[in-house]
Amino acid sequence: MTTDQDAPTDRELLAQVAEGDRGALHSLFTRHQPWLAARVRQRCSDPAIVAEVVNDTFLKVWQQPTRYSGDGEVAAWLWGIAIRTLLHQLRPRKPLLDRLRQLRHDHVPSAEEAVLLRVEHSDVGQALQKLSPELLAVVQATVIDGLSTREAGELLVIPSGTVKSRMSRARLELREALL
Repeated sequence: MTTDQDAPTDRELLAQVAEGDRGALHSLFTRHQPWLAARVRQRCSDPAIVAEVVNDTFLKVWQQPTRYSGDGEVAAWLWGIAIRTLLHQLRPRKPLLDRLRQLRHDHVPSAEEAVLLRVEHSDVGQALQKLSPELLAVVQATVIDGLSTREAGELLVIPSGTVKSRMSRARLELREALL
């Protein structure tokens, strides 16, 4: 019988994935898929996109497991892959009205979605849309998700100093856009 103490760590599993061990990838997937899907769902209500982002995240892990530098938690690295994958998925977006028409009628938006929809058409929303994906990801991680600079850095797989400088640039660009 295997106990949790006997279970390999995320880093050990990732090293096994780098050696081509599909079982290790399955273990990582089983361990991280539930929370990863839940966090992606907070950003996107389309279940098909959520499933595709999560699957693509683990496909990227399988294809390039050595991209993990060993700094920070494996979970933060996985979230960084997932959020970049989601941003890439959502980048070629259809106009808002087209997206709303495609939603099922019984879908009730979450409070976060309702606020974000209102913000999207405001001056702030238009200014946010003009930010580069890198700056927008930092704003989302620190402002919307409420992460600290260090946590945002781990999530986005960038140094905390880079988070601070990108947030500073984002503030300047938003200030200029809103004047």
